[in-house]
This record gives sequence, structure tokens and C-alpha cells, in this order.
Amino acid sequence: MNSFGAENLSVTQTIQLILAPGVMINACGLLLLGIGNKFSSVLNRIRILNDEKRRLQLHAGEPDFSTSENQRVGSIVRQLHGLLKRAQWIRNSISCYFISVGLFVLTSLLIGADFFLQVPYLKDVIICVFLCGMLVVFLGVVFGVLDTLKGYDIVKFEVQVDE
Repeated sequence: MNSFGAENLSVTQTIQLILAPGVMINACGLLLLGIGNKFSSVLNRIRILNDEKRRLQLHAGEPDFSTSENQRVGSIVRQLHGLLKRAQWIRNSISCYFISVGLFVLTSLLIGADFFLQVPYLKDVIICVFLCGMLVVFLGVVFGVLDTLKGYDIVKFEVQVDE
């Protein structure tokens, strides 16, 4: 007896079961596409601000270094700290999505193995692996939300400094 409750699952039905986690793999791919672009933007912003900070610090020893330039260095340092936190959260989100893809692929493989091997209690393992994948996707979304909130705070700070 097959562990999914049917006496004799056909090959077609088994393939359909194996492909079901593919929907989540596709969803993770879309999430990765969006968050990857965000990661690239944040890293580019870090590089630009870090370069500006270096140029200002080289100029800091000169007698004509102004108070506004000194304030700008402080602003950049604070923004860089926030951006590095954002980059960490985005990295965590990306890692979660990749781990989820791996868990969903493993789910598909286990469903296929169950078709051929019909190991007792494999159904429970399959469900656990799939639910772990869903949990890790949720964790990736949480990191994405944290990043979005931090991004707003950084922009808000930058606007307030210039006022």
C-alpha cells in the first residue's frame, strides 16, 4: 500500500505529486528575483557611500575641511551602519529562499522514493520536510520585512539630515 493512502498510484499521479512542491519552488524563484535586485541595490549604495566617506576622510586633514563635510562623514557612517544591517537581513532572506528550494526539491525526491520503496512512515517525513520548507520561506519573508522597515528608517534619516 502506498503511504499517500491510495492502493495503487499511477505513474502520472506520482509525477503530479512530485511536481506539487514545484509550485513553491517557482514562488521562491520569484521571491529570489525581487530580493536579489534589492540586495544588489543595497550593496551598490554601500560602495558609493563608502567611497564618498574615503574621499572626505582624505580631505579631512586639510585646513579648509568644513563643518558640513564633517557632518556628512558622520551621516555616511550612520547610513553605512544601517545599510550593512539591511544587507545582512537581505542575505538571510536570500539564504532562506535557497534553503526552501532545497527542501522542496527534497520533498519531490522523497515522494518519488515513496512511490518505488513504499517505506513505512515516509509520508510523515515528506510532510515534515515540506512544512520545514514553508517555515523557512516564512522566515525569509520576515527578514524581507525587517529590511523594508530599516530601508525606510535610513531614507528618513537622510532626508532629515539635509533639512
